Amino acid sequence: MRIMKVILTLLIIVAINSPVLVRPEEKELLIGLIPEQNIFKQFERYLPLAKYIEKRTGIKIRLTILSRYGDIVDRFTQRRMDGAFFGDLTGALAIRKLSVIPLVKPVREDGSTSVHGYIIVRKDSGIRSVADMKDKVMAFVDRATVTGYLFPIVYLREHGVREIDSFFSEHYFSGSFDASVYAVLDGRADVGCVKDSIFRNLVKKDPSIKDELEIIAVSPAMPESTLCVKDDLPDNMKKMLREVLLNMNRDAEGRKVLKQMGLKRFSEARQEDYKPVFMMLQSAGYDIDTYHYRTE
Repeated sequence: MRIMKVILTLLIIVAINSPVLVRPEEKELLIGLIPEQNIFKQFERYLPLAKYIEKRTGIKIRLTILSRYGDIVDRFTQRRMDGAFFGDLTGALAIRKLSVIPLVKPVREDGSTSVHGYIIVRKDSGIRSVADMKDKVMAFVDRATVTGYLFPIVYLREHGVREIDSFFSEHYFSGSFDASVYAVLDGRADVGCVKDSIFRNLVKKDPSIKDELEIIAVSPAMPESTLCVKDDLPDNMKKMLREVLLNMNRDAEGRKVLKQMGLKRFSEARQEDYKPVFMMLQSAGYDIDTYHYRTE
């Protein structure tokens, strides 16, 4: 009898520490994605990762892509999301407004864990300074981004432009970084903005883009898309997700998924990663608690 009790105790300990604690039919996690690029490309990029997590943990991962950056903050609670890959400003907003916990962040193939925003123009446009942008058309991405809106606004203010409505002949929001790039390429906008990782991916697929576009300003380093989860997600689930993602570069299948995503591995994320975002908000004179991040 005593031996049976010992065996039973050991089985319970093994069960508690087992990496597969939840069967797919019992629990699924809804993870949100921001529209950094064409939503179909974005879904295609993250689907292999979702399947990998499901295979390693037994937890079904369901992805949902929001049509606009700000939606991921507004819809997180409404759609009962369990987590999301937040961008720079959406991550800061979510930490403050939704009390989410940063879990992991991507490490790119060059070893970097942050991104920079670019302000771009066509090389044949004659635009080389802020003064040259006067009465031109500007393609921002979304108010809920640093690299796609806040950085260009701060850059313009540093060069004396306080009112963009009167400075540009027109300005609008493209909705995604790749759309902003193509708007400048096609002549629908004279000035655009893009984060460096998206720009490099586009150039990799079409090298002629680098020949036609010029980068005239670069932002400070900002946090890359970070997986954050809701604070009340069970601790065992948070632990499983973190461990699976942090260790996926150690097996062949995981490395294959990472390569498809253009990543080297994942590393642990912290709230401190978002300090540059709060500094940028301060530079622009915005309070994150009252910042108008919705793109009308």
